Amino acid sequence: MAHYLIFFNQQWVGDHDESWFEGRVEPATAVIREMQDQGVLVYAGGLVEELEEAASADATSGELVFTDGPFAETKEWLGGLTIVDVPDDESARRWAGRVAEGCGWPQEVRRFKAGSMQAAVLGL
Repeated sequence: MAHYLIFFNQQWVGDHDESWFEGRVEPATAVIREMQDQGVLVYAGGLVEELEEAASADATSGELVFTDGPFAETKEWLGGLTIVDVPDDESARRWAGRVAEGCGWPQEVRRFKAGSMQAAVLGL
């Protein structure tokens, strides 16, 4: 089994009215329930959209510095993520497709490196 990150950038969501978003709750929740039932879900969640609520930590200078706001100004930023534990790329892509259908916006999927620090920290 391998761990995969399924994610979207906030800008991929598009402009929709409140009723459209309300209509996405059930389909998106159903996908998460399906992942839980299949035993592949590690984590799923959306992020706060207001970048001013972000903070960064940087130790590249040899001194740890905390800064309010995002580390770097970019055109796109992470909006949400799902981590799955599946046997192969095909399964990960299938789940990314299910998440895209449930949410109503594009998703990208990437495999975590074997033995990566993220897997160790998460106890995966």
